[in-house]
Amino acid sequence: MRDIRIFLLGCIMAGLAFVFLATWLTSGPANAQDAATPPAEVEIDRSATGGATTLEDILRRQQGLASDNDYRAGELGNPDAAAGITDQLGTLGGASDPDLWRGMRFNAADISTQVRGPASTVLIQDRGMWWLQFREGPLLVYGGYLLLGTLAALAVFFLLRGRVRIDGAKTGRRIERFKNVERFGHWLLAGSFIVLGITGLVSLMGRKFLIPVMGHDSYAWIAGASKWVHNNVSWAFMLALVMIFVMWVVHNFPDRTDLKWLAKGGGLFGGGHPPAKKFNAGQKLIFWSTIVLGASISVSGISLLFPFELPLFAKTFAILNTTGLPEMFGFGILPETMTLHEEMQYAQLWHAIVSFVLMAIILAHIYIGSVGMEGAFDAMGSGMVEEQWAKEHHSLWVAEVKEREGKAPSGATPAE
Repeated sequence: MRDIRIFLLGCIMAGLAFVFLATWLTSGPANAQDAATPPAEVEIDRSATGGATTLEDILRRQQGLASDNDYRAGELGNPDAAAGITDQLGTLGGASDPDLWRGMRFNAADISTQVRGPASTVLIQDRGMWWLQFREGPLLVYGGYLLLGTLAALAVFFLLRGRVRIDGAKTGRRIERFKNVERFGHWLLAGSFIVLGITGLVSLMGRKFLIPVMGHDSYAWIAGASKWVHNNVSWAFMLALVMIFVMWVVHNFPDRTDLKWLAKGGGLFGGGHPPAKKFNAGQKLIFWSTIVLGASISVSGISLLFPFELPLFAKTFAILNTTGLPEMFGFGILPETMTLHEEMQYAQLWHAIVSFVLMAIILAHIYIGSVGMEGAFDAMGSGMVEEQWAKEHHSLWVAEVKEREGKAPSGATPAE
């Protein structure tokens, strides 16, 4: 039941995360490169500057007020329109550095670069601020609350329920629960995910929490090492994800026994343990959460490993728009055109959001498989479990093993 509640909590948080993300995504213009700010509510007199930016324009932009950008995106570097040097914000001529940068922003300058790559045509991408603000604000706040809240909930549950003990008398016989290759795949996935989680949090939260403690120089070394480890260990995670899917998918399809297991809350609150096959309903929820969310993390991670080579979100938003779901939920029409830089920003946010949700789910899984349930760790520790534990938690699986062997399950040995 704990697994189910944490899974549902994770789903809720994922939904909230999507709401926040979609709100930020739809709050700005669709195309960051050549977007213009909505027209100003007040008309500004620019006659003293020859039509150039005034102090009032600058102050309005600093205050986040609507400002007319049309005049900035028009004719650039016109000497006849330049204000005299003695006038307000006057220039020495019609061409200046601000004109050049403005031309880059509005795609009006004839420029070329030595850089040759997918994103080399974009020199100024002014949509990056919303990404930075979301990354340093809601993402850290809600992601941190999700992890801390999960740990707090598990601690409270342990204090109230205590450890789930084996009810019957131990038989002294042990049954092989998982083979060596299965345990290898599990620990490869678990170990790589823990390493990825720690290094990912260092990269995401280090600027806010670690730099004030250890300083920039020390953090720079840790951040660089974390990035290298994160990028390379990710391949082990993806390999292990494929391994456990191939090995266990046949045992994780839902069936009627799962409904009975869910109705009794998995026996975590007393009243006996409901029958279950090799994997009960709670474990199936963990399995599919790991596969689906892990695959999503992997795809967005590959996009980040190979920048600008695998754009995902513009096409995804286009498909979602055809369904009408974004408008139905009040998000309007999602942007279908974006720069490659924006694609990377979306990928980084999605990668982090889904990772936070999966980390919360895995924390619950770790709890149940360790201190939360007596005898559970043996399944992945040695691969051999106490027969009485197996009968209580996976009675249908034990019956299948005995029927298949025609005798006591092979591998049953006296407990040490």
